[in-house]
Amino acid sequence: MILASQETIRYWTEKGAWGNKTFIDHFKENAARDPDKECLIDPLNKEILLGLKPERITYRELARAVDATAEGLIARGIGKDDIVLVQLPNCWELAMLYLAITRAGGLISPVPVQWRRKELEYILGITKAKAYITVEEFNAFSHVDMGKELRSRASSLEEIITLNEIGEMSRGKATGILDTIHIDPNDVFTLCWSSGTEAEPKGCPLSHNNWLYQVSLCYETAPIRKGDNLITAGPLVNMASIGTVFVEWLTYGGKFVLHHPFDGPTFIMQLISEEVNYTLLVPAVVNGLLKHPLVDKFDLSKVNAITIGAAPPSLWSVQELKRRWGIEFANIWGMNEGPANISGPSNMPDVEKRIDHFPTFGKPGSPWSKGSLAFLSTKVVDPVTGEELTKEGDVGELLYKGPNVIPGYFRKPELNEKAFDSDGFFHTGDLFQIKDGGCIGFFDRTKDIIIRGGFNISAQEVENLLLGHPKIQDAAVVSMEDAVLGEKVCVYAVPRDNQPLTLEDVTSYMKEQGVAIYKLPERLEVIDAIPRNPVGKILKKVLREDIKKKMQKASN
Repeated sequence: MILASQETIRYWTEKGAWGNKTFIDHFKENAARDPDKECLIDPLNKEILLGLKPERITYRELARAVDATAEGLIARGIGKDDIVLVQLPNCWELAMLYLAITRAGGLISPVPVQWRRKELEYILGITKAKAYITVEEFNAFSHVDMGKELRSRASSLEEIITLNEIGEMSRGKATGILDTIHIDPNDVFTLCWSSGTEAEPKGCPLSHNNWLYQVSLCYETAPIRKGDNLITAGPLVNMASIGTVFVEWLTYGGKFVLHHPFDGPTFIMQLISEEVNYTLLVPAVVNGLLKHPLVDKFDLSKVNAITIGAAPPSLWSVQELKRRWGIEFANIWGMNEGPANISGPSNMPDVEKRIDHFPTFGKPGSPWSKGSLAFLSTKVVDPVTGEELTKEGDVGELLYKGPNVIPGYFRKPELNEKAFDSDGFFHTGDLFQIKDGGCIGFFDRTKDIIIRGGFNISAQEVENLLLGHPKIQDAAVVSMEDAVLGEKVCVYAVPRDNQPLTLEDVTSYMKEQGVAIYKLPERLEVIDAIPRNPVGKILKKVLREDIKKKMQKASN
């Protein structure tokens, strides 16, 4: 399924950003080069989660499983451009299905295992998916029964295929019929979905060429090396895990270790025992790792680098990584629609700048105008007027253009009219600030800005600062209504080791860091866990509704 226009394909191909190879081509090369190398490792708790023993798969075994499964899918009616909805927890079969469905000519659309009928019925209505691959039961919920209910409601859905059936397919025959199926590098490789924390999820189709450009961007800027041992800490369904570790492994080989659902002790054990060299983590996980009571006993000497995403890392955490184990870090910002920016040692050597400075792409004479970076363009614009902002300190919406961006939301032309400007720049919806040295810095999601008495406060900035507090394990910041100032800052915090935590503890710590007075929180809610969606993003809407109800109750 090719969704990019011929004009776009010709433009990026002539520029050299897009090539003529697919992930199938890269995988075959890796398998031929080192067939007996272990390449895909199951989560340690697979038997508890799925009733199947964890496996360690070699390239030879994986290549055979891909072809056998692809032929099995063809036998079940999956053909060229058919969409296959896949809802599985992290396991080697899920990673394999990305290749097998592609090899059969189909298109994988992975979704979080936590999604239920409402979300799935919505995307079935958009995609007209022909098959649904899932686990029979997970966490006492019957996904097969849900699939049957979905099939009764969606006329396109013909096949419900279980994980056990996929296992049987993978052990079947591979006759060679797949070689007649043409896979174009501009075919869509994945149809992932925006997180839907505030609205219905949106389909984000990215082709082999879109993703392969993302791979080149990662290898050029993040401290990742070809053939590294990689691990994913999050679900293999979106940009975070697919874009920063999975497609890098598919392209340049190495070992790919699966982990999920996230469990701190197990993850640390895998980092050490699998001799992991590189991964992506969110700041809360890095923070938890460094504040673990047994942290002094961890041998993470094999870890070369960690890319930190979803939010800027704290200076304390990256300094601790370097001090304890010599681990480098990269700061990454990205979204399922494809836009991404990475600050790593190669393009942002100053550590203190790296935590909150990103390159500004597309500016004449910029130091970031060589190699893969030369294909990117960014600009920060006034959200109201659309005028480009250039003054240091200005805050506006980031617009992004490059060979890694979706051609448009899947079958949603009404959204695309607003998503792209007349010059083809994508509206990210994220606020960035003009920084010194020709840089920009993530400021916050548009909807997460707190406006207190006319001052804009980044909830993300306050959260990032509080992750360094010795008593805080995790934190989220939202606005609360105020009759005089409009909004004030409210902090939801998870204490470390159940230590007592007060608002005074929080504000005193922030004052010690030299923070502006207007950014100080004026309410603290201590909770057991920060609510997050299936891919780890904080559910700010839930917290905003919670504090609103509590304030209304207090005023009655």
